[in-house]
Amino acid sequence: MRSGAVLIILLGSVAGGSAGFNQPVSPIDAGPEAEDCFCHLTGVLDDCFCDIESIDDFNSYKIFPKLQQLLERDYFRYYKVNLKRPCPFWLDDGHCSIKDCHVKPCSESEIPIGIKAANFNKFSVETNTDEDLQDCEEANKLGAVNSTLSNQTKEAFIDWARYDDAQDHFCELDDELSPDAEYVDLLLNPERYTGYRGPSAWRVWNSIYEENCFKPRSVYRPLNPLAPSRGNDDGESFYKWLEGLCLEKRVFYRLISGLHASINLHLSAKYLLDDGWGRNKWGPNLEEFQSRFHPTETKGEGPRRLKNLYFLYLIQLRALSKVALYFERSIVDLYTGNATEDAITKKQLLEVLKETKSFPMHFDEKSMFAGNKKEAKTLKEEFRLHFKNISRIMDCVGCDKCRLWGKLQTQGLGTALKILFSEREIKNLPERSPSAGFQLTRQEVVALLNAFGRLSTSIQELQNFKMLLKDKR
Repeated sequence: MRSGAVLIILLGSVAGGSAGFNQPVSPIDAGPEAEDCFCHLTGVLDDCFCDIESIDDFNSYKIFPKLQQLLERDYFRYYKVNLKRPCPFWLDDGHCSIKDCHVKPCSESEIPIGIKAANFNKFSVETNTDEDLQDCEEANKLGAVNSTLSNQTKEAFIDWARYDDAQDHFCELDDELSPDAEYVDLLLNPERYTGYRGPSAWRVWNSIYEENCFKPRSVYRPLNPLAPSRGNDDGESFYKWLEGLCLEKRVFYRLISGLHASINLHLSAKYLLDDGWGRNKWGPNLEEFQSRFHPTETKGEGPRRLKNLYFLYLIQLRALSKVALYFERSIVDLYTGNATEDAITKKQLLEVLKETKSFPMHFDEKSMFAGNKKEAKTLKEEFRLHFKNISRIMDCVGCDKCRLWGKLQTQGLGTALKILFSEREIKNLPERSPSAGFQLTRQEVVALLNAFGRLSTSIQELQNFKMLLKDKR
């Protein structure tokens, strides 16, 4: 099990949040040198009827600014994750000892009481201070639900917490009650370059592409560093094979490729530029970006991968527009224990969801799994299990920070897929009572919005790189 070329640092050398963005960069026209990298990144995307320029405008002016503000709220900045789960596929995980690979977890006292109440560490009381115990005791009295809510609403949150839809999960979920699961402040542990690279990172991506993307071994994947070169094969045979697949399997590959491209963009945009005088400085590395996406450097692969990033953005944008009904209900409260904070957070979330619904060129997921019912059901289950297996591979990433963001973004995409394939259940949700048909856990909500935030940031970073290329002339 090994990995792909541009994949070298996908999970391994990344980590960056919303830091560094104050105002959105408007889409710009690329100069001659920029055209070398972006001339193919234009027009209508495959398998849908949306063009790249429309996505650039929509993201820059409608989504990116509001989404960055939302993700700074307490509800969305704390994510519970188990970074100690062993790799289920191989023993040597090539664990990274570089300081920038480290993740700093939160202490119990840092976490809002409304968030931690339901997951208070019952396994090890000695790990909690008296102050922690007191905070959690207070939160437990509130039941992790605003005390002004009706009994019916409280029952809904209890139902939310207990709901188990494992058969619909597209991800291997962490056990939030495990003593190894810890809260992480995503704003203090941003996704950016860490220095983790090489065979350990390669085999993660190789395992994902070669064993979970419906590809036979006989088909050569372009730029695979763990496969012998095929001479003049520039990847055309691979894309002929890909175009011959059914829509569902083609979509699956493009989602994974888009996720990979997004992570590599984060790496290039938040690269370690200077670690002198004891202070690290991260910023855009134009050479790194070109080495990963320039057509000449990648034998034409770079623009294809960037198009897949846009495709992935459309898929998650569509999921958010469809799940708006779920959050618009008065029964749903983004609870942290601070009533003022919670009201602002929900208002900002609904504003973002309103924008997603306004996009005029959404991906039509009804075209998927639309054939023979029996065959469609089998294909959907195969699709789900392949993606779930990829989420398990994330536990094989040797860099903790890369593993954190890999797990979060995979869970976010898995949640988006769960939403897209639950349209009927979402439409039938009762306004003021719990539903056994469709529920989202807090972890799924946090992952869903932060994963989309990463994609929105990637597309925004592309505008920055266009500007850098233009200025380089």
